[in-house]
Amino acid sequence: MTVFRSLKSRTFKLFFYGQSISLIGTWMQKTAVSWLVYQLTGSAVLLGVVGFVSLIPSLVLSPYAGSLIDRHDRFRIMVITQVISMVQAGVLAAVIFLGYNNILVIIALSLVQGIINAFDVTCRQSLMVEMVNDKEDLPNAIALNSTMTNFARIAGPAVAGIILSTFGTDVCFIGNFLSYIPVLICLFMMNIHTPVITKPVKSIWKELHEGFKYVSGDKELSSVIMMIGMSSLFVIPFNTLMPIFAKDLFHGDAKTFSWFESAAGLGSIVSAIYLANLKNSNTLMKLIMIAGGILGMSLLFLSFAPQLPIALFFMTFAGVGMMGQSSAINTYIQTHAVPEMRGRAISYYVMAYQGIIPVGSLLIGWLAQAIGPRPAVLVEGLIGITATGMFVYLKSRQSAVKTANT
Repeated sequence: MTVFRSLKSRTFKLFFYGQSISLIGTWMQKTAVSWLVYQLTGSAVLLGVVGFVSLIPSLVLSPYAGSLIDRHDRFRIMVITQVISMVQAGVLAAVIFLGYNNILVIIALSLVQGIINAFDVTCRQSLMVEMVNDKEDLPNAIALNSTMTNFARIAGPAVAGIILSTFGTDVCFIGNFLSYIPVLICLFMMNIHTPVITKPVKSIWKELHEGFKYVSGDKELSSVIMMIGMSSLFVIPFNTLMPIFAKDLFHGDAKTFSWFESAAGLGSIVSAIYLANLKNSNTLMKLIMIAGGILGMSLLFLSFAPQLPIALFFMTFAGVGMMGQSSAINTYIQTHAVPEMRGRAISYYVMAYQGIIPVGSLLIGWLAQAIGPRPAVLVEGLIGITATGMFVYLKSRQSAVKTANT
């Protein structure tokens, strides 16, 4: 089948299967952390703080991680980050199992995971091109990777909702720790050929500067990175408020909260499957614009949703827009960046996507505390529509200039 064509590459198939299990555990833990923090504190601001510390390292460290990865064995770095992630998950599981539900400890361990992810996510994305035998399958592999991530986003919270209400939070954390076993087994079964790394003659700071100069000098790359940065700061952090929607606005429990995460995951899978079926990358710019509009409009309707089923309906469409935008931008960067700059270009995408979300999480937490969760989501929707309109205008101006010059 066309949608699964990149799975004919053995290395990518092993990566896909191992990560599928591990990511379900990751989303179980993410759901459990958000629910536990809100249960312990009842604070929208602290929900934002946890989101902030788990992602802020990507903002600070991603450009450095991109330069480091471009000059070392990427596969070895990925193995190391997965092992350290397993250790972090084990420590968090032990802390919760022993009943030491201290918010400062949870924040500290979330920060550690964020530091690991700054290197791991950049490394995994830049390795994707080495995992497929046919380079024309790269867009399909990226889209399938997104599908896998968002299937986990459905399954993880759904399983977490059942476990949280039946067994308690500690079982969710233990499950995430155990989920790293299959991914490590799959990694050790791989036979991946990464490019030979010659001894660098430039300092890493020089390469950092070159990476920034390359990305900022390419109008197409810089424009899509700015677009995802705007979304990450002002739009995508709406997710931070979903425990409040589930518990306070719709009078639900942990299972209700898991439905919100699963609804967004379902919408994200729809986008990812559509992207996986694309035969070429010529329509990516148009998809970025359409997805941005869907995301902004969905948040407008979500902010007014009077009943839970209606809220979940628009949450699903928010997932369609959010994944469509981020995955199309990711695919565009990977297919347009020159090979020697790919790690650094991807690192700026990770910085603009994952790194800026924590700042947005703090902003949305503060805004929800000041004006309420519904008005806060309404504001994010309006900003999303405005940013997409500006992006469409910028692209039309650039197209007009190109046409005039030819």
